[in-house]
Amino acid sequence: MASNRHLGRIIALQTLYEYEFRHDCGDKSLSIKEILKRNIDRYNKTVDDVSFVKNVVDGVQKHQAYVDDVLQPIAPDWPLTQIARMDRIVLRLGAYELLYLSDEVPAKVSINEAVELAKSFGGENSSKFINGVLGTLYKQKEEGVLPKEPTRK
Repeated sequence: MASNRHLGRIIALQTLYEYEFRHDCGDKSLSIKEILKRNIDRYNKTVDDVSFVKNVVDGVQKHQAYVDDVLQPIAPDWPLTQIARMDRIVLRLGAYELLYLSDEVPAKVSINEAVELAKSFGGENSSKFINGVLGTLYKQKEEGVLPKEPTRK
């Protein structure tokens, strides 16, 4: 069911962006589930794979520490905290797909979709940066050189 996953990724991106922004502003009423529900409801007539959107948002949140740990050495001159928020979230989203959804989404699709999100919502050079980082991540994954994700307590 890949027909409208691009819109699903936009919804996931919007949700993750709003969540991080409000979290950084100290919003005490913050709820990722409420943000996600509102964003899905906004597009309820056009988004057809709600489970994919929820999976991506939940997965990025759940695995964010590991994804960040894997991404940081790929772009050592750009600490994740100093990368523009939109680029950071697009990177996390694309990396999550590459690392956890490879049976469901081909790597080239994950990378291309992240690049398209960067072109639409990022800065002038965002798409090239995203493409380079995710391309390297994919190569490292294929070579089996990524560290294992630590088990959560």
